[in-house]
Amino acid sequence: MSNTLKTTFLLGLLTGVILAIGQFFGGTSGLVVAFVFAAVTNLGSYWFSDRIVLSMYGARPVTPDQAPELHATVRELCTQARLPLPRLYVIESPSPNAFATGRNPRHAAVAVTTGLLRILDERELRGVLAHELAHVRNRDILTCSIAATLAGAIMMLANMAQWAAFFGGMHRDRDNGGNVIALVLTAVLAPIAALLIQAAISRAREFQADATGARISGDPLALASALERLGQASRRLPLDAHPYTAHLFIVNPLEGNRLAGLFSTHPPLEERIARLRRMA
Repeated sequence: MSNTLKTTFLLGLLTGVILAIGQFFGGTSGLVVAFVFAAVTNLGSYWFSDRIVLSMYGARPVTPDQAPELHATVRELCTQARLPLPRLYVIESPSPNAFATGRNPRHAAVAVTTGLLRILDERELRGVLAHELAHVRNRDILTCSIAATLAGAIMMLANMAQWAAFFGGMHRDRDNGGNVIALVLTAVLAPIAALLIQAAISRAREFQADATGARISGDPLALASALERLGQASRRLPLDAHPYTAHLFIVNPLEGNRLAGLFSTHPPLEERIARLRRMA
């Protein structure tokens, strides 16, 4: 399925979920409110998903004066990949990681953590940045960013259902049975948010970004070495990440979490590293 179809599918599915919940809790009036909410959420997801994700992690933009080496490396890689320069951001976190976001190559952003800048050497950093630019070149970033935003919206709807049950805001049934239904709905919708991401974001995209990034940088072994370091460090210092944005990062930020494997959208690091070494 192309990224355009994936994006359309996600927007349509979210709209259906929102309308169904609005109808269930508020009847006709709830359906109207849900329709307005869905329209605003869909438009916001398309236009502002990158800003939403960046703000979640307190990412701050960095200028060429503030990070000359980072900008120089990205500029060189963009020239080789024939891509426009993305906006660059830094996240204050000791956990090493990185992600790309945006709705298209002309509106892309790449964010790296301070932990990543601290532990990687110049070659490894170049490999990671090439991987993130590969996501931009392969046009993964819109689908990934929207998936994160929509998963967050579904989580919010699940919480709204829970509060509605607590305060007796049921349209069809205001007794304890109605509260139980809403609580069950909450328990079901939260895992569905994670499953939506897994259905929409194929693990194959990471393999593809690794291969494309290795071709852009011309140094697959550097990316392999970087992934090895990032994997080890992330297990020791997992990033305080939202589960529904985990798929954006180059390595699973929840690797140190015992439940991470249940919702992992990343293929095994060992396999990614082995493929890169075979490329070399």
